Amino acid sequence: MNQGRTVFAQLMQFLSHNEFNRCVQRYSGNKSVRAFSCWDQFLTMAFAQLTYRESLRDIEVCLAAQGRKLYHAGFSGPIKRSTLADANEKRDWRIYRDFAQTVIQIARPLYAHSDLGLELESTAYAFDATTVDLCLSLFPWAKFRRRKAAVKLHTLLEIHSAIPVFIAITGGGVHEVNLLDELQPEPGSFIVMDRGFIDFERLYRLHTALAFFVIRSKDNLTFRRRYSHPHDRGTGVRSDQTIILTGQRVAKDYPLALRRVHYYSPERQQRLVLLTNNFSIPSLTVAALYRYRWQIELFFKWIKQHLRIKSFFGTSDNCVKTQIWIAITVYVLVAIVKKRLGLGHDLYTLLQIFSLTLFEKTPILDLLQRSQFDLQMLDDVNQLQLLDI
Repeated sequence: MNQGRTVFAQLMQFLSHNEFNRCVQRYSGNKSVRAFSCWDQFLTMAFAQLTYRESLRDIEVCLAAQGRKLYHAGFSGPIKRSTLADANEKRDWRIYRDFAQTVIQIARPLYAHSDLGLELESTAYAFDATTVDLCLSLFPWAKFRRRKAAVKLHTLLEIHSAIPVFIAITGGGVHEVNLLDELQPEPGSFIVMDRGFIDFERLYRLHTALAFFVIRSKDNLTFRRRYSHPHDRGTGVRSDQTIILTGQRVAKDYPLALRRVHYYSPERQQRLVLLTNNFSIPSLTVAALYRYRWQIELFFKWIKQHLRIKSFFGTSDNCVKTQIWIAITVYVLVAIVKKRLGLGHDLYTLLQIFSLTLFEKTPILDLLQRSQFDLQMLDDVNQLQLLDI
């Protein structure tokens, strides 16, 4: 029952304060802090994400306008932009990374029964990276090219839930294939990648870790066909082969047989040549898994459109990583709220409603029931729909 709590306070109740304190203690985040704790910093940055604030001054002014309600929203006192700037500069960003991971572990079981519609018992992930462009003069530590700065978000996305289970933030010059070294794949899981991740030594490492991969082949791949498997050309599968790599280097890097599936999509008029180390699933499932890789592209586009990760409230490495990790936490938090309360709204709609009602003292369920949104009308094909399950 709502006892005069604001919508913002109700949202924060879905997070574990104890887990947050453990993350803070791990990195001594509140050492020598008198008033503005790490929790206050997190609340302020989460508010900025939920309400699309543009700057530190914007955050300060908007929270000051709700001064009488800050206590009921969980804040310990007024927020000053200089204090927030110092906290973003000095508080260890790893506090918010570790906390985001705990929130992700809460969200994943809630979506465990989401079905992709494939005959697949294992979990499928998509692995890719997106680049966030920065100004080189303001972010010299993130130099990407001669006159350009950028950071990259390397992400492993659980496909059926659209929940990111691994994120690494690096400078724009770090190639995404290097992050394969940091993955700790679940045995039996599938990792779907584009051809930019072709590095057979690293793919062999995934194989020895008992994980499966599905990856698009490059055109210049040299191989020898060992066996052709039966297939139904009416499904779009043009060939299903067992191959051996013959290039001098790649044959050494990946000494075992691979499966090569050639698929043609008449709807898109697109040909896909895919490689996998799994020989048991149907060839059509291999092609379907690769098509689901598009989920991670939607995820990147969604968070760039609806969260504050393209413009930053500070210019240091620590500020940028803190802001990105808190943005990811907010994304996963809204996904948890959606599932725990059994909401039919998609994430975009929930964010829009929350952005305007954070300081209302109304139960979230009542708030959404009163809203004038007709879910049957939300069929805009240009609007990305994530976690609409």
